[in-house]
Amino acid sequence: MSSLLAATPTPEVPPHTGGLLLLIDGTAGLLTVAALGIVLLLVLIIKVRLQPFVALLAVSIAVGLSAGLSVTELFGTVQRSTSVSMIESGMGGILGHVAIIIGLGTMLGAILEVSGGAEALSARLLNLFGEKRAPLAMGLTGLIFGIPVFFDVGIFVLAPIVYAAAKRSGKSILLYCMPLLAGLSMTHAFLPPHPGPVAAAGLFKVDLGWVILMGVIVGIPAVLAAWAYAAWIGKRLFVPVPQDMVEAADEAKAAVAAERAARRAAVGGPTDGASTGAATGKSTGTGTGKSAGTGAGSGSVAVATGPSEAPAEQPPSLSTVFLIIGTPLLLILAATFSSIALDPSTFRSVIEFFGHPFVALTIALLMAYYLLGIRRGWSRKSLETVSTASLKPVGNILLVVGAGGIFGAVLKGSGIADALADTFNDVGLPIIVLAWLISVVLRVAQGSATVAIVTTAGIVVPLVEGQDLSQAHLALIIMAISAGSIFASHVNDGGFWIVAKYFGISERDTLKSWTVLETVLSVAGFAVAALLSIFI
Repeated sequence: MSSLLAATPTPEVPPHTGGLLLLIDGTAGLLTVAALGIVLLLVLIIKVRLQPFVALLAVSIAVGLSAGLSVTELFGTVQRSTSVSMIESGMGGILGHVAIIIGLGTMLGAILEVSGGAEALSARLLNLFGEKRAPLAMGLTGLIFGIPVFFDVGIFVLAPIVYAAAKRSGKSILLYCMPLLAGLSMTHAFLPPHPGPVAAAGLFKVDLGWVILMGVIVGIPAVLAAWAYAAWIGKRLFVPVPQDMVEAADEAKAAVAAERAARRAAVGGPTDGASTGAATGKSTGTGTGKSAGTGAGSGSVAVATGPSEAPAEQPPSLSTVFLIIGTPLLLILAATFSSIALDPSTFRSVIEFFGHPFVALTIALLMAYYLLGIRRGWSRKSLETVSTASLKPVGNILLVVGAGGIFGAVLKGSGIADALADTFNDVGLPIIVLAWLISVVLRVAQGSATVAIVTTAGIVVPLVEGQDLSQAHLALIIMAISAGSIFASHVNDGGFWIVAKYFGISERDTLKSWTVLETVLSVAGFAVAALLSIFI
């Protein structure tokens, strides 16, 4: 499609005189349409509780018609023609880049989660840092494991470790969960392959390598500031460990162990003492005289230690987890900087091939399949099941991101984006400040970080066109938008309720801890990005 668009001369956009512009002419009319569109979007999401994808699509159509776009410009024609509708180009333009990255990243995270990679990572860090520095270990766990998995998945997987650490120490659970949440939130906001930064990179046409680099540079100081606040609030606000969640976690572990034991028994045949030993790899199943005698002579013991108490699968090594997570990041960064440091050559082409996000994430996923799956006894069916199941929640994310692309295309095609650009330029604030403020307003108003990012990007992209900004500077603007998208998580944000209910924190204490933590993370991230933008 891109070749078709490139080959077809872009027709001059006709003057738009329909909709509200019949009543309010010129720039004032375009700005009125933009303001009413954003208000309508917030009302539909917050008050009407309309699904964000549907709300963005409906508002995009309403804004386009109000700004004078024709039905043909919005939807195209029924007959085949060279014209492409704004809805098709907006949706396809962003998803062509984003969908593959999010899909591969999601499957990679699922394999790491199910294989026990998170548990191995956190357990090793806890042993390394000791009980006194357990909050720091929790923070590093969230920071590292948060790279390949979504925010809520990270909470679900790592929460039992937080319960255990808090229960063992007898201290407030906030002291352990808040550093973990800060790490998960930072990676979710600032680093690919998470949907927000990936979508913004696609809209701004910025290489992911620059987004990763700036995400690390901006995110590390931000998460350090958040950890400092977590340590402060954790010592001043005591929240006990929620016993119901501990019991639920124990029940879940027991259910998983029972299911694994049943699967082993099905493979190993009968469940008497000797066969159980064979199924579990014990010496009692080797067929020697001693093991046979043990199986026959202690039948009651064999029953007691039958399939329901089969040994759990050993978690992967920490080095394996680091290798799988770090490989795509290093490949993408190498490709980004090879285009700067190296002259065109075969060697540079090879680096850029392996460092393309599609290829790098595919390599990491195949490594996870083998190192965490096949090499440890997983069947191909199990790998397929885990991968397929992980993609189920991705559909909603992709639709919201695609609808954000439609909204941006309508703003640009209708002339609203140019009017906004002229107006914001007259205000005199730097673009990076405006980007953060717009993102903050949208985040606080409607709750979704992804919606805040894609909507803000659609508004801000036209402001930077023609300014010849470097990729690094554009990446910093993306960081400012991402920072604004996590500002002051409160009752209209699903993450607020996940944190409150999963860790047994009252709404009031969640506002004091989690909401302020997110605000610290947002402000610190924006401050670093704004400071760097002065020199880059």
